[in-house]
Amino acid sequence: MNILLIGCGKMGGAMLRQWATNDANKFTVADPAATGLPDTVTHVTDAADVPVGAFNVVLIAIKPQMIVDVLPNYAHALKPGGCFVSIAAGCSVATVAKAVGDVAIIRLMPNLAAMVGLGVSGLYANSACTERQIADVTALIAETGSCVRLASEDEIDRLTAVSGSGPGYVFELMRSYVEAAQSVGFDQATSRTLVFDTICGAVETARQSDATLEELRDSVTSKNGTTQAGLAELMRDGQLHQLFENTVQAAYRRAAELK
Repeated sequence: MNILLIGCGKMGGAMLRQWATNDANKFTVADPAATGLPDTVTHVTDAADVPVGAFNVVLIAIKPQMIVDVLPNYAHALKPGGCFVSIAAGCSVATVAKAVGDVAIIRLMPNLAAMVGLGVSGLYANSACTERQIADVTALIAETGSCVRLASEDEIDRLTAVSGSGPGYVFELMRSYVEAAQSVGFDQATSRTLVFDTICGAVETARQSDATLEELRDSVTSKNGTTQAGLAELMRDGQLHQLFENTVQAAYRRAAELK
């Protein structure tokens, strides 16, 4: 496929670096400020330099507030049968349609781990999209991690609260865990190794197991043992469960406010 990226900031650039390792697609970036692009990527600085009807996918990776003014300048770039894909946070399909017309539009919400090929993205397609278009975009996104198809655009806000913002929650948990390891005498480097590898190992164990998370937790919890003592503090009065629920609900409310 021929793919045009409008904008190449942190998220767009991260996804491009994953895609550029695969020769199956050709990429053009339209961004006057873009630097350090892979050698295989064509770079243009102005919409006037973008050829007419040349691209199967036009990926919108500019700031949401730029959509109305910038995007109409690129409406000509799409091939017949192509689709626009927006990763602009908080920008609805309707807003994109106002800029480019009644065409196939996919709204995508990736997360930070896309930059290492381990992201998770939510995908919502409008009624103008064909199953082939959705399959092509899903295959493209698979190069950056997993992809969850959403039945309604409203689900984007829910997904944002869970996986879009999720890396931030996990990093904060990791920071606290590292500091806890330091509190029992380990230096920072050793603490990071212990915490990072413990988390990665637990995630992979859960991914490969048919057991529930509760069963896995119990499998390492001996009666009156160290894990039980730690969990008793972690789970006291349901505080951890409530904290996570409050966190996700707060992010969900904010996502809805930003529409």
